[in-house]
Amino acid sequence: MTETPSVGVLMFVAHRHLEDRIITEARAHGFPATLAQGRLLARIGPDGTRVTDLAAAAQVTKQTAAYLVDQLESIGYVERVPHPDDARARLVRLSARGVEAQGFARTVEARVEAQWRAHLGDQRFDELHATLARLREITDPWLDT
Repeated sequence: MTETPSVGVLMFVAHRHLEDRIITEARAHGFPATLAQGRLLARIGPDGTRVTDLAAAAQVTKQTAAYLVDQLESIGYVERVPHPDDARARLVRLSARGVEAQGFARTVEARVEAQWRAHLGDQRFDELHATLARLREITDPWLDT
């Protein structure tokens, strides 16, 4: 008999499925990106984000984050702009194309969640969402940022 994986592994499997769907569908609809690029792109805030903050949130080195930002800039998804409060710093901000790509990703995410809801039923899906939101309170170091 196969043992049921831990909760962490089960969450990872669901998350991996979601990421794969987003990347696969985005590529098919003219939004090419690697998984690493997509993970970084998803962490760019509406007013822009410093590379150091992107690196911390993505749990990669600053050099890796800068390299990924260079790639995202070369394919037209982001731009570097001066930081409004720090003349020495720059922000990474979504370009118009990046906003489109991020919007498309959110659409795919909503479709996947609708499939999960249909599979689990409304009550179980809502309980899962509430439980994971509660767990986030003790697991997400960027919750209040």
